[in-house]
Amino acid sequence: MTLFKNQNRFLIYIPLIVIAVLTLFPLFWLISTALKSSTENIFQSPPQLLPSQPTIENFVNVWQTNPFGQYLFNSTFVAVLTVCLNLIFCALAAYPLARLSFPGRDWIFIAIVCTIMIPFQIVMIPLYILTVQLGLRNTYLGIIFPSLASAFGIFLLRQAFMSVPKEMEEAARMDGCSELGIWWYVMIPAIRPALVTLSIFVFIGSWSDFLWPLIVIQDENLYTLPLGVAKLAGTFSLNWRLVAAGSVISIAPVLLLFLFLQRYIVPTETASGVKG
Repeated sequence: MTLFKNQNRFLIYIPLIVIAVLTLFPLFWLISTALKSSTENIFQSPPQLLPSQPTIENFVNVWQTNPFGQYLFNSTFVAVLTVCLNLIFCALAAYPLARLSFPGRDWIFIAIVCTIMIPFQIVMIPLYILTVQLGLRNTYLGIIFPSLASAFGIFLLRQAFMSVPKEMEEAARMDGCSELGIWWYVMIPAIRPALVTLSIFVFIGSWSDFLWPLIVIQDENLYTLPLGVAKLAGTFSLNWRLVAAGSVISIAPVLLLFLFLQRYIVPTETASGVKG
């Protein structure tokens, strides 16, 4: 019986390993290209998977010839501020949709969810006109403006709020806590895994966004890393070693963030705080 279970487990692991290899290979090839010296041919056949003489010269060249420190600061500032504002606004919108009763609540929620199906390209021009009218062009807030809240975030946090036992909310209300106090002191700590999950999605989306910053930013001092990497490709006439080095620099913070926060993405036993 044990042998049969081990065989079934092995059959399950095979496709998972294959998928993992296929998923990680582009990242491996990107890092390998970034570490290859100028004397190595990156387009040879058969391809050389590992650099024969690994070097960090490409990273040094990219960092010294381009303001990647400024790009990194811009992307970090925009992504962190976007995450903070998105969590606040989405949580404030999701709480009444999940825990309060008022006329039209379900229809409002349906209307919000339906906006997920609207492509960004449709609202891009009205958003740009509104951004210009508000004087937010060529500003950090102009980059953040379309991401202040998201329908997906409201949906995710609403479902998380609905999973919190009502006994916790009623106990706080009996102690004289206001609705805003219940939201902050009871509900927010109870849905921490959902908040972490949303933070990761929003951070990755903001960090890798290329189209909107390209439209709203003309000042190179405000360029984010995706714009910096695109400029790098043109500056060096598609020197793929340098482009690969710049790409590695741009994705490294996202990988580190995910590795650091993945342990927080676990179900929270909110019901354990309720004793019958």
